[in-house]
Amino acid sequence: MYLDPFHTIKNNSFITITPEQGSAFAKKVSDDFNPLHNPDSKRFCVPGDLLFSLVLAHLGLSQKMSFNYTGMVGKNVTLILPKTPSQEFSITDNNGKSYLNVTQQGKATQNMEEIEAFSRAYVAFSGHSFPHILIPLMKKHNVMINPERPMVIYESMAFEVDTLTLKAPTLTLSDSQLEATGKRGLVRLNFDVLEAGKKIGSGFKTMVLGGLREYEQATIDDLIARYESSKHAYFTKQKNA
Repeated sequence: MYLDPFHTIKNNSFITITPEQGSAFAKKVSDDFNPLHNPDSKRFCVPGDLLFSLVLAHLGLSQKMSFNYTGMVGKNVTLILPKTPSQEFSITDNNGKSYLNVTQQGKATQNMEEIEAFSRAYVAFSGHSFPHILIPLMKKHNVMINPERPMVIYESMAFEVDTLTLKAPTLTLSDSQLEATGKRGLVRLNFDVLEAGKKIGSGFKTMVLGGLREYEQATIDDLIARYESSKHAYFTKQKNA
């Protein structure tokens, strides 16, 4: 399974994800360089897209699903998967703390080729939220995140598809919204699911932005430059390793 390098599972239920594994998934699979996923970050958290992908891989893909993130998975956390999927279930740690609530309806599949195709398509779309989607959205609303402590946190996602016969699905942005209240912002990204150019479903992703302040183009340009520099340095190191 393509997720094997990014987690360890015991007894088909107990999952551990090291900071190095979480960071590698974010960078290699999601193309996501959010500093919260750097292994040396004091605020390190496992990428939400990795949790999403692990749920699909181990419990299956349904036609209609929703994922609500209730906690950030930090270092040294053991996650517990339910033995069998149900219409509603949660991913918790061994102390009972919940990190992800999942609901599902409709037909389901355990076909790993279809699951991986959908998982990769969603993660590719989701990982490019910054700077490709968020920066224009923040500029439109004249707000920006704190450049010194950029805080972009996954809140939820949901989707519904007409069919689970998936070969090479892609996701495209259909609409984006930002609601700013003081220093807090809520972003909603609506997307369409396509197969061979035909729309077969739709969904959305929401994120919370922290530390909002007035938009400054020069500051944003510097933030993007640092983001791209971090990305370039990572791939250069990987190439020379």
